[in-house]
Amino acid sequence: MTTTSQLHIALLAFPFGSHAAPLLTLVQKLSPFLPSNTIFSFFNTSQSNTSIFSKGPKPNNLKIYNVWDGVREGNDTPFGREAIDLFIQSTPINFVKSMKDAEEETGVKFSCIFSDAFLWFSCELAEKINVPWIAFWTAGSCSLSIHLYTDLIRSNDETLSRIPGFLSSLRISDMPPEVVAENLEGPMPSMLYNMALNLHKASGVVLNSFEELDSIINKDIKTKLQKVLNIGPLVLQSSKKIHSDANSDESGCIKWLENQKEKSVVYLSFGTVLTLPPNEIVSIAEALEAKRVPFIWSLRDNGVKILPKGFLERTKEFGKIVSWAPQLEIFENSAVGVFVTHCGWNSILEGISYGVPMICRPFFGDQKLNSRMVESVWQIGLQIEGGSFTKNGTISTLDKFFNEEKGNVLRQNVEGLKEKALEAVRPDNGSSTENFKALVELVKCHK
Repeated sequence: MTTTSQLHIALLAFPFGSHAAPLLTLVQKLSPFLPSNTIFSFFNTSQSNTSIFSKGPKPNNLKIYNVWDGVREGNDTPFGREAIDLFIQSTPINFVKSMKDAEEETGVKFSCIFSDAFLWFSCELAEKINVPWIAFWTAGSCSLSIHLYTDLIRSNDETLSRIPGFLSSLRISDMPPEVVAENLEGPMPSMLYNMALNLHKASGVVLNSFEELDSIINKDIKTKLQKVLNIGPLVLQSSKKIHSDANSDESGCIKWLENQKEKSVVYLSFGTVLTLPPNEIVSIAEALEAKRVPFIWSLRDNGVKILPKGFLERTKEFGKIVSWAPQLEIFENSAVGVFVTHCGWNSILEGISYGVPMICRPFFGDQKLNSRMVESVWQIGLQIEGGSFTKNGTISTLDKFFNEEKGNVLRQNVEGLKEKALEAVRPDNGSSTENFKALVELVKCHK
């Protein structure tokens, strides 16, 4: 095996939710700034690899390796938390085996381990081979801070105002469930708690966010970790016209938007993983029909089947339901007035990046915290009245955006954050641009 100075970067993905794809996006952004003979080895489960690499060509210098997902041969394919728990229980042995295969196949030892921050054991793997560990936190600095303060939160049932950057309006009930679990011994709570305890060992912690969004929180995090690098929003730095392909609007959303009035359209999307409860799908439909507000609703076939009888026919003049929507192109269109979302971090950041205020209906993970930040801290949106969709609550919340001054204030606030995001990615001296340069140097570094 060669011991040359050639860079060989191990990329360890967490294969659930929207974790693996941003890591791949980051690799694609990094690659042009590294030596041309750099090798990236991408470690992920077979199912997740199939999903993210089926959407386009992979970089020539990236090799894909499937790691064991923890499912025994002959067993039924698990879903949800069961699948996550089995995967966690199979780590880190599954990664170690595949990483050994990659070194033998390429003939080049690893120079750096770059992992999803969830995979805290990466620090031990990096220590054993004496290379840097860089952790990628795919959510915002607000949720990262919460995990770093797990012990304080668990010992204090009061408000979170003692944590820098958070207001008294944030509550324990807004916390990610793993932080406030009865015990931290389950696979997911244990993994995240160990992450919080070990993240200070990372040579760098990378976030898909920008410093100006949560400046106080970021300042505090920097006192706890070696190097904190906000390099986002990545959506503003990726190929800017990657979503302008002529084939990207097969559903006709953009053409339909061109016939709508400015800031008049409600865009609803709840990500690729989440399925709304049937009663909430019905409630949204009844509210949209009663309001007769123009809308685009990204709703898969299993959700369409739940819609009230005759809804599609009765709303076809002012509404559009599609199984998939070109979200970034929709956000770019001035007709969009509000984004109804589950508050996943990618969706939140895209809404901010394009200046679209939000109506929030969070479900799990960091979504409740993100939702509270949207409403109470950044003041760029509202949580749905009552916490879940009802006909009257949805109508009332929509009224605040379209019939009251509140909507104008929220739009102005999100436009302000959009400008800060654009400043952060300026090519000359933007904060995210400078942080990205620091990341490139960190990846190049050999201990």
